[in-house]
Amino acid sequence: MTHVSERSSAGADGADRQPWTAGGGRAQRKRTVTYADAGVSIHAGDRAVELLKTKVKKTTRPEVMGDLGGFAGLFRLNAGKYRSPILASSTDGVGTKLVIAQQLDIHDTIGIDLVAMVVDDLVACGAEPLFLLDYIACGEVVPDRVAEIGAGIADGCRYAGCALLGGETAEHPGVMRPDEYDVSATGVGVVEESEILGREKVEVGDAVIAMRSSGLHSNGYSLVRHVLLGAGRMRLDTVVDDFGGQRTLGEELLTPTKIYAKDCLGLIEETDVRAFAHVTGGGIPGNLVRILPDHVDAVVDRATWRPQSIFDLIQAKGRIDDAEMEATFNMGVGMFTIVSAEDADRAMAYLTGRGVEAWQVGEVVEGTGQVQMVGQHTRG
Repeated sequence: MTHVSERSSAGADGADRQPWTAGGGRAQRKRTVTYADAGVSIHAGDRAVELLKTKVKKTTRPEVMGDLGGFAGLFRLNAGKYRSPILASSTDGVGTKLVIAQQLDIHDTIGIDLVAMVVDDLVACGAEPLFLLDYIACGEVVPDRVAEIGAGIADGCRYAGCALLGGETAEHPGVMRPDEYDVSATGVGVVEESEILGREKVEVGDAVIAMRSSGLHSNGYSLVRHVLLGAGRMRLDTVVDDFGGQRTLGEELLTPTKIYAKDCLGLIEETDVRAFAHVTGGGIPGNLVRILPDHVDAVVDRATWRPQSIFDLIQAKGRIDDAEMEATFNMGVGMFTIVSAEDADRAMAYLTGRGVEAWQVGEVVEGTGQVQMVGQHTRG
């Protein structure tokens, strides 16, 4: 993360100088108003950067040039590795999951969610994530809190294999409360033009494979908070037996989003991948449909998996119908891949070997570009 440095007000002899003011040089009866008086501490921002440097350095790649603190991050693209390199980009945030982190005063995982939302969109077209730039806006820069957020972002970048190239932390007193913050990030990746994945490669007879989510990931939290914390009057420190291991509601809601980037890139090398669908806002049908050509449908059999208990709790407490649940949440699937039928077993074996729970959820059939949700989830 980068910050603007504050200009020193001390003279060469160590004595404090009055800040410059317009006027005729008349002696000032009191000091002029400073940026700190308005609620912005540049020194706090600089301190946050210092706390983060070690974490950020662990995300470096050979292509990264320079160090933190410059006006721009520099990345040397090795164009010689590609015949026709195409750059891919993605920008995202984590929505109102931030509210849960702020209420619990736990800030070291929200950055993982942020990275996941960006890099797994990049890999959906077959691109390798190269670097990421973050933006943190807060009511007050508390160095330790910003460092925790940044540490999560750095961890996410390491899991994805991309560099945290830089970013910005902005202090917005009077706009946000001192304990409030929001985060966003932009990532850049690269893919060989001839190897771009997408709907054009999907064919009738292909296998649809699901990769299990770690939970809610980072979508639908406005509905979650309304149903569980509002109308449901649950507390974040409530232990929910169905979660197992004396796990609280707050711990479940803050479970970091699974990052699939390296798993997907490896799968491309091992099998004949046609496309990926990252399941975010819009749920399973709203995202899987984005990789279907107009002449096929994807059949998804709910009976092939059981969603995590958090989805049952939300649906029961809110009396939400199945269609609304599937249009809002990932329902236990964070990423889909469509592969050739011949490579289905190999794909599932590869993902399982990497610790990713994967199963064949359906197939591609002739149709009109729709997702057919069939069967019912197992319960109990």
